[in-house]
Amino acid sequence: MTHPCEHVLFVDDDADVREAAQQTLELADIPVECFEKPEQALERIAKGWPGILVTDIRMPKMTGMELLEQTVAIDAEMPVILVTGHGDVATAVKAMRSGAFDFIEKPFAPDYFVDIVRRACAHRRLQSENRALKAELARHLPSSNGLIGRTPAMERLRSLIGNIANTNAHVLINGETGAGKEVVARTLHDMSGRTGPFVAINCGAVPENLIESELFGHEAGAFTGAERKRIGKFEFANKGTVFLDEIESMPLSLQIKLLRVLQERALERLGSNTVQPIDLRVVAATKVDLREAASRGEFREDLYYRLNVVQLHIPPLRDRKDDIPLLFQHFLKQAEDRFGRSFEPLSAEELARFSSYDWPGNVRELRNAAERRVLGLDSLTHDNAGSADATLPLPRQVEAFEKNLICEALRKHGGNVTATVATLGVPRKTFYDKLAKYDISPADFRNRVEND
Repeated sequence: MTHPCEHVLFVDDDADVREAAQQTLELADIPVECFEKPEQALERIAKGWPGILVTDIRMPKMTGMELLEQTVAIDAEMPVILVTGHGDVATAVKAMRSGAFDFIEKPFAPDYFVDIVRRACAHRRLQSENRALKAELARHLPSSNGLIGRTPAMERLRSLIGNIANTNAHVLINGETGAGKEVVARTLHDMSGRTGPFVAINCGAVPENLIESELFGHEAGAFTGAERKRIGKFEFANKGTVFLDEIESMPLSLQIKLLRVLQERALERLGSNTVQPIDLRVVAATKVDLREAASRGEFREDLYYRLNVVQLHIPPLRDRKDDIPLLFQHFLKQAEDRFGRSFEPLSAEELARFSSYDWPGNVRELRNAAERRVLGLDSLTHDNAGSADATLPLPRQVEAFEKNLICEALRKHGGNVTATVATLGVPRKTFYDKLAKYDISPADFRNRVEND
């Protein structure tokens, strides 16, 4: 059986009380160690010790109040329960203001005593788990570049990234929406030693009539409106990494040009006959099976094989739920810094809810849940429009409200951008700027109905 905490220290100078307390706790399957003198218990107490203290108040030489003070000095988080006589209640209340967890008055019913001890033990276990999460987070962040997780799947992913990062091999990342494909791409770039920039492009978000100029650049006069020369994303990323998200959305006509860039390591701007050599690594990401798409004629097969030198698969969050506490703690800290607000540690009930939920939006949805929690909203409730905490500064309240309006409109229209823009009545460019600002992906809302 798993215990809420490893040990209970019980201190009372009355032998009969010690014997009764020991029998009560052992019958409840709670490990206990009894002491006649407070000094004996102090020898067992150390910072981070995974247990709680229960002590009588009135004892010779050292009182329970003095024991409380010394215990708090060693570990301010350790739950201390005071056992009081009838005339000591006021003293016990005062002690709670000084850091005591609770108090119980003699004579007490065994069930009531066990209930208070179990609550204190559960509180202590929660403290230990949060402390362990913070330590684990500190261990992961310096070396993982944001790839947080301790499940075997994540360890394998980190190992594979470490093996290929400093090569020039092109990489294809496969994973569901919100799984963290850009984080993996950035990690590859950060560990590659490449001196150029990391440039991220969402192929599904750039209008088809502009994507060629966006990627390859153009000369002045190349087309109507091209008044001056423009350096494209590929050329700008020379000696660096280009991340092509939603590569499956790239038009077939442009796929041919991309294939040529990968084969020849050179490009031509629109309207130019000059070949520009480039040193470029391409990391592409997709949420579909590109091989199947190629067999249906929806994606060029030769480009698929050119990109698929190395394939990295990011497991969905539902398949690595043991990583949820660590990830959520990380996102809570980010949200705390962003909103300038503190947060309470996760409760056992919240962790249970998170573990039973499938997280269809994956890591992105978990991060949004952390932000909602710091804002004082229900982490797993999606219908929070207009319910932001009024204690936030006005600009933060407006941002939270605006983000919820956009999400609700996307959900209503199943992720259809055209219909959403029409409903909100904003220019398309403004809408895409808002999506980038709030890190919202229309793909997260596809195939959902209004009352899901």
